[in-house]
This record gives sequence, structure tokens and C-alpha cells, in this order.
Amino acid sequence: MSDTALPYSFQTRLDLPYEQAIAKVTAALKAQGFGVLTEIDVKATMKQKLGVDFRKYIILGACNPSLAHQALRAELNIGLFMPCNAIIYEDDVGGCVVAILDPAALLEMSGASGLDALAEDGHGRIRRVMEALHR
Repeated sequence: MSDTALPYSFQTRLDLPYEQAIAKVTAALKAQGFGVLTEIDVKATMKQKLGVDFRKYIILGACNPSLAHQALRAELNIGLFMPCNAIIYEDDVGGCVVAILDPAALLEMSGASGLDALAEDGHGRIRRVMEALHR
């Protein structure tokens, strides 16, 4: 099961190799209607831009088109909070840490009114993603 790491995210650890963890997270996101729009390979970027070594670390920009459409219709500037990022990185003991932003926390931070149902839906979907990672 997952646990909330920070007030704005869910976090868990998977005892899987890095590439398998990425595939599992991507599949769990897809099952909840999220597509991965962007992939940022932090390790490669740090090496290329700064010449420094860094652990395997990826940022996945995930988006649920239906939820995004509803949010944008309610508040055009909500796009500043999109996409919903997920991170996966190798830990020091051979597994991976997975953390995903909580859409409810982002919508709350926006201050836009009338998004409670949307926030609850997004929160539930990400919670189910995290639960699926341990099946």
C-alpha cells in the first residue's frame, strides 16, 4: 500500500528494478485514465547540462484528458499546475521510490472555486494508482 509522503503527494517504494518500476507506474496511470505526456530523464539531463553523475531519476508528466478539460473550463490558469507529475528514482537499496502529486492538493492551492468534485475524483484516481503498484 502507499503512504502520503508530503501533504501534496503520495509516495511508496517498489522492490523492482528501475525500468520495471517505470513500466508498472505507467500502466497503473493508464488504468486510471492518465497518459504520460512528458518524460524527463533527470540523470541524463544532469550529465548533459552540468557534467555531473546522478542516480536514475525520471519525471513523468501525466494527464487525464477529461479531468484536465473540466479543470481548464473552470479556471484557465489551472494549466500552470499541469501535467500532474510522477517521479521514480532508484533508492540506495536496489529498489525504487515512486511519488505522485495529489491533484486535490494542486486544485486546493489554486484557490479556484467549484473544483471540489474534480479534486476528489483526481485524488481517488491517484490513490488507486498507488494501490495498484502493490498488486
